[in-house]
Amino acid sequence: MTGIDCPVGWPLPFLDFMSGHLGGDLAKVLEYDGLKGRRLLAYRETDRFVTRKTGLIPLSVSADRLAHPAMRCAVIQAKIAQRFGPEPRDGTGRLAEVYPAASLRLWGIHARRYKGTNATEAAARAEVISQLSAAAPWLGTHNHEDAMSHSDDAFDAVVASLSARAVAIGATLRPNEEQADLARSEGWIHIPSGPLSDLLQ
Repeated sequence: MTGIDCPVGWPLPFLDFMSGHLGGDLAKVLEYDGLKGRRLLAYRETDRFVTRKTGLIPLSVSADRLAHPAMRCAVIQAKIAQRFGPEPRDGTGRLAEVYPAASLRLWGIHARRYKGTNATEAAARAEVISQLSAAAPWLGTHNHEDAMSHSDDAFDAVVASLSARAVAIGATLRPNEEQADLARSEGWIHIPSGPLSDLLQ
């Protein structure tokens, strides 16, 4: 199982909107007029689910700079599909979308303002790493704390791998029946359904 900290799809309303715009279908465009409509264009069902469960608001894949890594991720998914066959976007295969900040919050680890390279962010990251090490002493992070302290990407990669472990053992929140169809198209962010200790199964 691979956990990827990047959207694996776009909101279906956004694709519908773009199709209408390109094809001159005014009804498809005007359907999303106003703030409520734009929110449907900006956020996937999984983004709204994560916000309800954690209070965190994921970056928008269609209206933020996150779109750039998502484009690269789409190419990676295509290369995987070309070589091994397509991976489901809902995380039921060997690839799952994860969100390290949300995982940390649900595991009870206070992680704020730890991303970046300045001294304040590095100090915040060191505190988060200390909390993770205390919550999961079995993880054995002591040999890698310098690397994680120096790079928020390295730290997030560790949390993404823990989140992937949670997906693999069925310890994440899954889409309900109403969300399942959207998850197959838009993707689904897997967030933990229980404590870090569940990962020892």
